[in-house]
Amino acid sequence: MKVFIIMLLLSATFFAQSQLDDTILFAPINTKVNLSLHEKVPLSMIPRIISTHKAQLFDSNIDYSNLAIVSGAALTTGIGLHIYQNNSWWKNERSNFHFENDWDYALWLDKLGHFYAGALVAHAFSSGLEAANFDSENSAILGAALSLGFLLYIEVEDGYGPNWGFSPGDAIADFLGAGYMLTQYYVPFLKNFMLKFSYYPSDKLRAGQHQGGNVIDDYEGQKQWLSLRVNEFLPSSIEKYWPDFLMLAGGVGVRNLDGSGGGQREYYIALDIDAEEIPLYGPAWQFVKNTLNYIHFPMPGFRFSPDGAFFVFCF
Repeated sequence: MKVFIIMLLLSATFFAQSQLDDTILFAPINTKVNLSLHEKVPLSMIPRIISTHKAQLFDSNIDYSNLAIVSGAALTTGIGLHIYQNNSWWKNERSNFHFENDWDYALWLDKLGHFYAGALVAHAFSSGLEAANFDSENSAILGAALSLGFLLYIEVEDGYGPNWGFSPGDAIADFLGAGYMLTQYYVPFLKNFMLKFSYYPSDKLRAGQHQGGNVIDDYEGQKQWLSLRVNEFLPSSIEKYWPDFLMLAGGVGVRNLDGSGGGQREYYIALDIDAEEIPLYGPAWQFVKNTLNYIHFPMPGFRFSPDGAFFVFCF
């Protein structure tokens, strides 16, 4: 349910992007952005520049129809998340506001998840604002700020839960994740390092043995990835032999969590797909490709710790 609600915001942003006049399908754009250069370009247009128009905040060029679509989706997302989490965690369980230091919760995979969420939500907000014709720099700044505010609201609600509490670690990870997306605007070279997520239900969840029974806390089924655009780092004599769509990812997961801080971390290396190489062009499709690049799709991979294992499809 929570994933569905977030997808609503992303879908509304895609719809808004699709209303832009310069949407093109299958027509390549010749101008290619060199991600090794420190050149500021709209996040939703990396690596291809589609529009050079620079609108000022709240000027007459803003598309208020698209802004209303994205704003409505954001409001619906916020309300939906509140209802879902209230029914899952907070309902009939309120206490005085308090803090909970849980830095080692789920062996830090939870903190990596908050970092990822900060970047993903900032991407959604920023792209939505760009679709409404906001200046790209303002879109990046406001997107990061809205992401942080959105996630901090959830943390504050957790602060009233007797079994949780406001987590400074979660808040810091939210801030750093939103900040990473913003830093990618000012330092496009960082777009060569993509945050990604994959999930396959754990054995405990599928067997009905997972406490709480929800996907959000099913950490043993989650992996956090950092994917590298290998071509950007290879010598020219070698780069031509490496497929443009192929990335290399390092991932981390957990297993045997006991709820008391015990368990094992797992480390992976796997191939990955760069969705930027899908031959569809224009603002809407660029948004889709950028969004897909937050997902690590099943690809051959190897677990090298705590034990070795090869996977034809590494989720």
